[in-house]
Amino acid sequence: MIKKFRSYICVPSKGNYARGENRPKVDCILCSIAERNPEVQQKIVYENKDYMVVLNIYPYNPGHLLIFPIRHVEDFEELSSEEVSGLFLLTQKSVRLLKEVYHPHGFNIGVNQGEAAGASVKHFHIQVVPRYHSEIGFMETINGTRVVVETLDETLRKLRSKASILD
Repeated sequence: MIKKFRSYICVPSKGNYARGENRPKVDCILCSIAERNPEVQQKIVYENKDYMVVLNIYPYNPGHLLIFPIRHVEDFEELSSEEVSGLFLLTQKSVRLLKEVYHPHGFNIGVNQGEAAGASVKHFHIQVVPRYHSEIGFMETINGTRVVVETLDETLRKLRSKASILD
């Protein structure tokens, strides 16, 4: 008889967050970051008067970025043409930044709008995820557990050191 063993990496803070237990009691997490709410983790890579680039605090890979207008906008069609242009220009520059710092083999660049599409934040944002040919590791193959190879603070330090690319 073959027995299957499961192994787990315990990250209680992520489980609690997913269940809504550790989420800050704020109306909008991205607005709270823009407002510098001390109850919210703020891993800000870059900002100007209209937009912000921040780290996803539960990244798929180091450098997983969220790019969003500071103005609270929930749906893509609410953006002005100037905002669309500004967001996509900043997304393009963010890809350049990630190429400079991490040298990924590709990117996932996307938007989830609406709960049915997987959106967990009701503030329009673009996600940029650097991807690699060899990112599937032993743990991920066995049970789907993601292994991130550096801390958020390390990622933030690396990206901020080259953030002038975003100007």
